[in-house]
Amino acid sequence: MSLLNIYDKQYKKILFIPLSILILSFISIIVQTAQTGSFVNQGVSIAGGLTLTIQGKTTESIELQNFLKNKFSGADISVRDLKSAGQKTGLIIDSSEISSDELIEAVEEKIDIEEDNYTVEEIGSALGQSFFKQTLFAILIAFLFMAIVVFIYFRTLVPSLAIVLSAVSDIVITLAAFNLLGFKLSTAGIAAFLMLVGYSVDTDILLVTKVLRRKEGTVFERVCSAAKTGLMMSATTFSAIIVALIFAQSDVLRQIMIILLIGLFVDLMSTWFQNAAIMRIYMEKRHQE
Repeated sequence: MSLLNIYDKQYKKILFIPLSILILSFISIIVQTAQTGSFVNQGVSIAGGLTLTIQGKTTESIELQNFLKNKFSGADISVRDLKSAGQKTGLIIDSSEISSDELIEAVEEKIDIEEDNYTVEEIGSALGQSFFKQTLFAILIAFLFMAIVVFIYFRTLVPSLAIVLSAVSDIVITLAAFNLLGFKLSTAGIAAFLMLVGYSVDTDILLVTKVLRRKEGTVFERVCSAAKTGLMMSATTFSAIIVALIFAQSDVLRQIMIILLIGLFVDLMSTWFQNAAIMRIYMEKRHQE
């Protein structure tokens, strides 16, 4: 039995795959919230802390990170390379619950640094949390208006709910995967999640429009026609993201690309397994009435 035949005949069973992953993702986020007090791993730009940027020749980032974590066992510390044109030019150290003097003193045990070779940026937790809450509110408003526009455009409850559910799945599953992979969300990463809302709606509207508005062919043939266009769109986006991940030197840009990469994989499942199955079930019941 070919994969296309399985996709055609077993679509109701396939529907349980994305729905099960969505439920597990909700559980993962609930556990994350219960253990840490936050539904997402927050970076220094959100949770607050220190960022020490050191220019010039330095030690290996992993070696320094292990040293600092052993010295400050209760602190959240990450060390990454600072690069320019593909060449390492220094280090960036993010830390929380440590004073700038303590951090600099500890770093000087491993690296000889001069005062004009480093900069310290301190981000207050109140400022970061305020920005985080305002940004989340903006995302919720954007999501709400997206749902309203979808309902107005299709004027049909089930297809509109299917699009909204797919967008929710993209955000929730991507967020759960982001946490499980150990990444820490920065303010720039929040923008990537907002981009996912738009991209998810784009592919789902393509699917629902072809299935609901077009009359030629069977429902499955319309799904396949939409999939050809949607998968080509995804392939071009994947190519751009992979190129960006290979050549990007900015950690901020890399986090955005990682979130989008995870989200696009999730969108393939939520659109072509979940939403397509819901639309086929809906069309079958409508034809029986």
